[in-house]
This record gives sequence, structure tokens and C-alpha cells, in this order.
Amino acid sequence: MAEAAAAAAPLRVEVVFSAAAGQVQEWSLRLPPSARLRDALRAVHLEDSACATGIWGRRAEHDQLLEDGDRVELYRPLLVDPKVARRERFARQGARGAGLFSRQRPGGKAGY
Repeated sequence: MAEAAAAAAPLRVEVVFSAAAGQVQEWSLRLPPSARLRDALRAVHLEDSACATGIWGRRAEHDQLLEDGDRVELYRPLLVDPKVARRERFARQGARGAGLFSRQRPGGKAGY
């Protein structure tokens, strides 16, 4: 009996979307037990979004079944490649102001 009641209980799911840096939107939903990722997106009117989707940080397709407690995330495209951003930041700071060698002992050689 308890298994049948648990199977019929609605799923609690969170949907998280950040349209821009510093702007986070979150929705808490209750969906039927057989709900899929697309159902959660449809419930918050984001089913037509071109953003990539995932569950708890792992890419997921729209036909993925949801489980109770899942966190559905929409990922906006990166504006800058993280490797390029790191190189540019390092170039601005210089070799002495970043990384392992930023706290060099007085009089020590570069890189030590």
C-alpha cells in the first residue's frame, strides 16, 4: 500500500534559469510522477528556449524522466571561452601578480 501511495505522489522539482549575470529565476513545481524535463520547461513557459538543459549540472535531453527533488537548469551560451578569459586576465595582471608566484619571497628568483 505504501508503495502505491508513494508512486502516485507528485514530484517536487526546481527549475533554475539565469538570463543574464546576476539575474537568477527559480521556480518550485509539483509535477505528475511520469513528468519529463520538457514538462517542467512547459510549466514555466521556457519550452521554446534555445538554451541547453541539464539536471543537477549534467546535460539532459527534453525527454529525460524527472525524479523527485531534481533541479532542472537552463544554460545560456558562454560569451567568452574560459581559456581565453584566463589568458587575458593573466596578461593584464602580469606573471608576478597571479598564480603560484604571486607571493614570492623578497630577493627570491622568479618562479621560486
